[in-house]
Amino acid sequence: MDKLPKLGIPIIIIIVLTIIVLAKSAVTIGSGKAGVLYKTFGGGVVTDQPPLDEGFHIIAPWNDVYVYEVRQQELFETMKVLSSNGLEITIDASAWYQPVWSDLGKLHQEKGENYLQRVIQPAIRSAARSVVGRYTPEQLYSSKRDAIQEEIFEETKKILDDQYIQLNEVLVRDVTLPSTIKDAIERKLKQEQESLEYEFRLVTAEKEAERQRIEAQGKADANKILSASLTDKILQDKGIEATLKLSESPNSKVVVVGSGESGLPLILGNN
Repeated sequence: MDKLPKLGIPIIIIIVLTIIVLAKSAVTIGSGKAGVLYKTFGGGVVTDQPPLDEGFHIIAPWNDVYVYEVRQQELFETMKVLSSNGLEITIDASAWYQPVWSDLGKLHQEKGENYLQRVIQPAIRSAARSVVGRYTPEQLYSSKRDAIQEEIFEETKKILDDQYIQLNEVLVRDVTLPSTIKDAIERKLKQEQESLEYEFRLVTAEKEAERQRIEAQGKADANKILSASLTDKILQDKGIEATLKLSESPNSKVVVVGSGESGLPLILGNN
């Protein structure tokens, strides 16, 4: 019985140490994440093996695991940049990104856990300054928004392609100009629309005038052809036919044939 306390203390110590070792050795990686293994006595960050997947893992208690989000993430960025004529423009943009899973060890070794501030933010800011500097405020405000967005994406992607980061999309959510410049652009756009509307009216009026000229010319040509084809004999025959038709009406009248000018019939005594 005297020996029990002496045996119990080492057993308790062993149990406590075992619990500590298991606690240090057990690593659970959550959904959408991956782990980078750091071997304290084995060369540091493991870059020649795939990262640890989701789930439960047992590692040596003297090693560490750094957990990274490998799902798509979004960065919101508000940037002040200069246009081609030196005016300050504010751009609200967002970037969709995620680390390259197979290169997660290299990303941790070379860039660290704060790779967002070290790599992505400087890259998108540099690309935005470069792209916006090619355009005027008017282009930024109206017609070139989609082109600017695409160019910022392409230039940012070139920077990040060899940084172990995958850029999925860049979205330009808003472009803010100085109020005086914005008002001037809106006035100019309004004047351009009014000018286009006036030009449309002129073109429409010219087309209508041309249509009327063509119609009048057609009628004139038809009259010339008709006049050239009519002879005195034909006119007399037509006059006689018309007179005879009138004489067939129920009203009483006297028809004198050949008594009118050019020998046309006369109708007398209409009631």
